[in-house]
Amino acid sequence: MQKLINTLESCGYKVHNAKDKKEALEISKIYIKEGISVGLGGSTSVGQIGLLDFLVNNKNITLYNQYEKGISMEENTKRRREGMLTDLYVTGTNALTKDGKLVNADGSGNRVAAMIFGPKKVLVIVGKNKIVNSVEEGFDRVMNVAAVKNIDRMNKKAIEMGKEPRHNLDNAANKFTYIKADEKDRIVLILVDEELGF
Repeated sequence: MQKLINTLESCGYKVHNAKDKKEALEISKIYIKEGISVGLGGSTSVGQIGLLDFLVNNKNITLYNQYEKGISMEENTKRRREGMLTDLYVTGTNALTKDGKLVNADGSGNRVAAMIFGPKKVLVIVGKNKIVNSVEEGFDRVMNVAAVKNIDRMNKKAIEMGKEPRHNLDNAANKFTYIKADEKDRIVLILVDEELGF
């Protein structure tokens, strides 16, 4: 693990290593300072460590939460746009290569766009199941693991809401990226020694 951390730091990332979800949440809180604005990218990992609940219940920050129940699609889109110009953007990743590339597929693209440019800092929660050897392995993981599970999750959610399931590879995974840090310490990685997310 130390070898991976050294490589990631040499690529320009700020890296933390957490033994479990609880420690990952405590490390995340270091970056949630009073008065900041926070954007969200779609991430099961963020929810699993308890960070989403922490953000939603934190009255000392401005959170652009596009996942709030009951908001319109127009408000959802507005919040996603606002989230791209925040002090901190919180998300997960589909894969992280051992040479320091974040590999992702998105439906709308707001998550990967924010990773690339916009927010002052980006906090990425990475479960050990997301670490792969290469970009090729990362994209294989995106298509055969992450996208499949996300599509299933989104369609189940639609059915629960009484809507027609409409998610498939064409609309849930149509923007592909691999990103390497450019501005030193702008992207903060919390590597969690547990399996998280998809």
